[in-house]
Amino acid sequence: MENLIHTFINNEDIYLPTLIASAIVLIVVVKAFARMATGIAGERTRREIAAYIAEGSMTPEQGERLLAAGKRRGCN
Repeated sequence: MENLIHTFINNEDIYLPTLIASAIVLIVVVKAFARMATGIAGERTRREIAAYIAEGSMTPEQGERLLAAGKRRGCN
């Protein structure tokens, strides 16, 4: 590990490519987590609407309209 650190410190020409590669990896990871969080939230919403329909406080037509409204806005 020390050898790798010394090699990195002594070769100044690899700073910029390493920085760019690290930034790209970080952006990809952050976007993946954001996509995952959006998917989980959408699934939770669908489950809640299904629960309201099952308990009778919402009609299936109302639930369908709510889900369709989310799709039109690009929320899903």
